[in-house]
Amino acid sequence: MRAPKLSIHKAAHVRMCVLFVCTGNICRSPTAEAVFKHLVEQASESARILSDSAGTHAYHIGEPPDDRAQQAARRRGYDLSALRARQVRREDFTEFDHVLAMDGHNLQLLAHRCPPEHHGKLSLLMQFSEQAAGDVPDPYYGGPQGFEQVLDMVEDAARGLLRRIRENLD
Repeated sequence: MRAPKLSIHKAAHVRMCVLFVCTGNICRSPTAEAVFKHLVEQASESARILSDSAGTHAYHIGEPPDDRAQQAARRRGYDLSALRARQVRREDFTEFDHVLAMDGHNLQLLAHRCPPEHHGKLSLLMQFSEQAAGDVPDPYYGGPQGFEQVLDMVEDAARGLLRRIRENLD
């Protein structure tokens, strides 16, 4: 299991921290984390922008991402194999600048758990998309096409998110 990232803002060079959140942290949010990290690395921003993922539920703590999510991601050049599921912690609302839910239901759960002073950090990932708004659908109970759809949506939104963060940092 990944150790929780504590005191993530202590590194002087880190300027922005992003947390991606879905239900169990084995499909959508680790996919978003891997895609976003890839884009951040390509933009040479790894020193300034950090990201992680978590789930609102404890169903899969310590487990790797779903095999279907890993296979779909691998075909596009993303590696999810080192990621392990964890649940959202209270400290996450303090440590992260953006807490991005994959769907409205998880956004509601986050809003319920989030201290009021950090509510401004909560939003849907797809708010950063140029193509679509709304929810990233959960592919867990569907076929392989669902994981491809998630990747399409996450790639689009992650590009928009990175663009927005870079504008704000510069």
